[in-house]
Amino acid sequence: MEKDKVSRRQFLNALLGTGLFAGLLGSVYAAVRYVIPPDVPEASPSMVVAARVGELNPGTAKIFRFGAKPGLLLRLPDGSYRAFSAICTHLDCTVQYRSDMAHIWCACHDGHYDLNGVNISGPPPRPLDKFGVIIKGEEIFVSREG
Repeated sequence: MEKDKVSRRQFLNALLGTGLFAGLLGSVYAAVRYVIPPDVPEASPSMVVAARVGELNPGTAKIFRFGAKPGLLLRLPDGSYRAFSAICTHLDCTVQYRSDMAHIWCACHDGHYDLNGVNISGPPPRPLDKFGVIIKGEEIFVSREG
């Protein structure tokens, strides 16, 4: 029966070891959560003001902010408007309108899109995401629903 007794030293060593292990585990968990933060969905607007009427001349474009990402508003030579995501579908570079080529161009890997956002040459695997354009008064709104 004397063998089953735990000495005071063994009890304190077990208690101290357990406390140190728990503290170390908590520190490692906190460090991992800091380095790898949880995925938080981005709250993005469904509609933004991209420009004012008369701000763009025919055959020009403007990059605007659509939530955390850029958008591209084109004013075609006939005066109508089109809007697309300004994120290249190849490697997420920002595209721009080239008036000298009369199409949308990605400088990263020489990707080309026509004025409908369709990829026509280079590495982009699919067309640009199209946005809807609504003119209300003096403001040009762009919405996710294309």
